[in-house]
Amino acid sequence: MANANSPKSSAPLGQGVPPRVRFCPSPTGNPHVGLVRTALFNWAFARHNEGTLVFRIEDTDAARDSEESYGQLLDAMRWLGFDWDEGPEVGGPHAPYRQSQRMDLYKDVAQKLLDAGHAYRCYCSTEELDARRDAARAAGKPSGYDGHCRDLSAEQKAAYEAEGRTPIVRFRMPDETITFTDLVRGEITYLPENVPDYGIVRANGAPLYTLVNPVDDALMEITHVLRGEDLLSSTPRQIALYKALTELGIAKETPAFGHLPYVMGEGNKKLSKRDPESSLNLYRERGFLPEGLLNYLSLLGWSLAADRDIFGIDEMVAAFDVTDVNPNPARFDLKKAESINADHIRLLDVKDFTERCAPWLKAPFAPWAPEDFDEAKWQMIAPYAQSRLKVLSEITDNVDFLFLPEPAHDEASWTKAMKEGSDALLRTAREKLDAADWSSPESLKEAVLAAGEEHGLKLGKAQAPVRVAVTGRTVGLPLFESLQILGQEKALARVDAALERLTA
Repeated sequence: MANANSPKSSAPLGQGVPPRVRFCPSPTGNPHVGLVRTALFNWAFARHNEGTLVFRIEDTDAARDSEESYGQLLDAMRWLGFDWDEGPEVGGPHAPYRQSQRMDLYKDVAQKLLDAGHAYRCYCSTEELDARRDAARAAGKPSGYDGHCRDLSAEQKAAYEAEGRTPIVRFRMPDETITFTDLVRGEITYLPENVPDYGIVRANGAPLYTLVNPVDDALMEITHVLRGEDLLSSTPRQIALYKALTELGIAKETPAFGHLPYVMGEGNKKLSKRDPESSLNLYRERGFLPEGLLNYLSLLGWSLAADRDIFGIDEMVAAFDVTDVNPNPARFDLKKAESINADHIRLLDVKDFTERCAPWLKAPFAPWAPEDFDEAKWQMIAPYAQSRLKVLSEITDNVDFLFLPEPAHDEASWTKAMKEGSDALLRTAREKLDAADWSSPESLKEAVLAAGEEHGLKLGKAQAPVRVAVTGRTVGLPLFESLQILGQEKALARVDAALERLTA
């Protein structure tokens, strides 16, 4: 393969015709972030160009596909806010949109390819193929299929069948160089010796991805294929197949291809479905906002502007051009993803923020009894919490002191805050807090500040024992607003409990 630095173009095929793109995941396991990034770029491309997004399910692998995963895919698309113009639950002119329901179509196309000479039956056994590949490698030659069954006579075919061999179907690659312009990578050329004939139907008659994917794209009139870089090597095969399908009147034209960069994980390795940080469910469970996660994923290969990382999905759609995608691998950075999500949390209005936190304020996430949750206190504390969260799930630990009968003391925090002399400081702070105006956080701050001054401490050190006594933690929401919302009686009772513990 050769790759030249040539100009890229994303103009739809057939000038003036809105593009048709597809998102076609397999329902195997949980959706992962690389899959979401591919869906995002296809969705944004379709919406930017006022085109059509086809959502298609590639479920021909009965051993790995499941209805549970299928349901998760649909749920993930809804949660992310993606809509589709054709596909499951929507329908469309090219239904059905699940490959498992289209088998007769693939069988028919395979037979037409055989009848026209674009494909042939291959009787080679696995052992024979392996032996010939090993010999080719030893001789320094390409180790792909060597065309052994390309031109068998009727007698040779009959002899193989008499042996009980069941053939697969192979596509006959043309003996010519294949060049195409990748929307992301520019002009790419493949030499014929590097693209051997390939299987399209298994010996048991089941069609392979190499057939069903381009056939569906052809029948659904897909104009642009935006997919992962890992599928780049299959593109010359599909281009040749498209040419054959066009000759047979099955395809109208060959789509434009754009191959999106790898998403990398730790150690410069491609982020795989087996990596824990790749699971979309992980980010949902931690409380990422869909708009925060999509904002971050869009940056894995694309940017709105060199000096701007935070933007909404509508802004992305308005600006998205697939030719602006960077072909270089993009590294997934969890800390940056959290930072961007935190910015989106802060952009919510308070009412929206409180509603989105709701799942983490009840079982199974909340450690308090349902009857101890106080809606009024939650509404009062929410604006202070909103500016401090990276993900919504952090809300539980931030506000548990309001709803638990006693603070959930972290022993490490207790040890860190309760230094020698903390009991004396707490007594002074209690006296001054008892006399303070509890309708004013500023008054509570002045009380603790005054207590600290009596003991030669600045506010930061003076408030640490008070915070741990009342909330159980050394860090958290603004202390004096938290004290006010908790209430004088409960707050002072907790200071008393801490003093009792310190002097026991």
